[in-house]
Amino acid sequence: MTPVAYERAGDVQAALAALSAADDGARCIAGGTNLIDLMKENIARPERLVDINGLPFDRIETTEDGGLRLGALARNADTAYHPLVREHCPLLGAAILAGASPQIRNMASNGGNLLQRTRCHYFYDVGVPCNKREPGSGCPAIGGLTRQHAILGASDHCIATHPSDMCVALAALDATVQVRSQRGERSIAFADFHRLPGDRPSQDTTLAPDELITHIVLPPAAAFRAHSAYLKLRDRASYAFALVSVAAALDMAEDGTVRAVRVALGGVSHKPWRLPEAESLLVGARPTAEHFALVADALLRSAQGQGDNDFKIPLARRAIVRALETAAAGTVDNQGRVPEGALQ
Repeated sequence: MTPVAYERAGDVQAALAALSAADDGARCIAGGTNLIDLMKENIARPERLVDINGLPFDRIETTEDGGLRLGALARNADTAYHPLVREHCPLLGAAILAGASPQIRNMASNGGNLLQRTRCHYFYDVGVPCNKREPGSGCPAIGGLTRQHAILGASDHCIATHPSDMCVALAALDATVQVRSQRGERSIAFADFHRLPGDRPSQDTTLAPDELITHIVLPPAAAFRAHSAYLKLRDRASYAFALVSVAAALDMAEDGTVRAVRVALGGVSHKPWRLPEAESLLVGARPTAEHFALVADALLRSAQGQGDNDFKIPLARRAIVRALETAAAGTVDNQGRVPEGALQ
């Protein structure tokens, strides 16, 4: 057993100092819903846990331009049910409520959600090689059991998928991630935050080791409020990761055509999958199944199955069309209800 030291960060500077320590053995912990699992399985081996729950990053508030600023330490459940989220971004609330269980959502932090590691069973089995866990050791998933694995953006080194539902909605909503280190602050476009595996699948994000996520910022999304949907297809109705998920949002013009569209996919890639060039095919068009199918085909043009997961390609195509049809009909939350004020 490896001993682990524990301390509470008294302020932001103390947390940043711990992250920048030369021994590289410290990890910040908030809800701990993924990190503790990784420690139990002997995948993560931090020498020191720095509790950051006392830091002032738990608020959810509007920005000057009418967007939202989500504190990285706000809990997933508090975020999903927050009046500002329900009013401005019902798509985000629906995606959060589709993930995990109520108990986990009560504990999991927004910042931690972004940093979840894959649920690939080979990654969690320390008895087999894994390039994400031990770079250069190999990927037994390739040629192995691949039902849960990627059909888009994979590489010869890794075919794992990103597990988050919240991140799929954040990708569709053009979020940015605000981070801080002793070197200063910076903002990362959400599209650039998570990485495709390439030849470095052990690196999930572009976050530097000494950086701390402080906030997630959403631009104004009122144009999409009345026409959005999150569709998650999984093996059972609760506490299961997506085989395919779709975050879809439409901005409808007065003449009934589509003025703008956002579509992001989960369960199919190493990161939330979004292609603005595919979305552009729907701009100016009528919201019909035929036009939605064109978007689906463009999103999936590079899709490649691994045998067991070949079914994901037609499943994803149908899911994209269905999610866009649902969004066109009107915003619904995770329980199939129209949030109050969404259609005003």
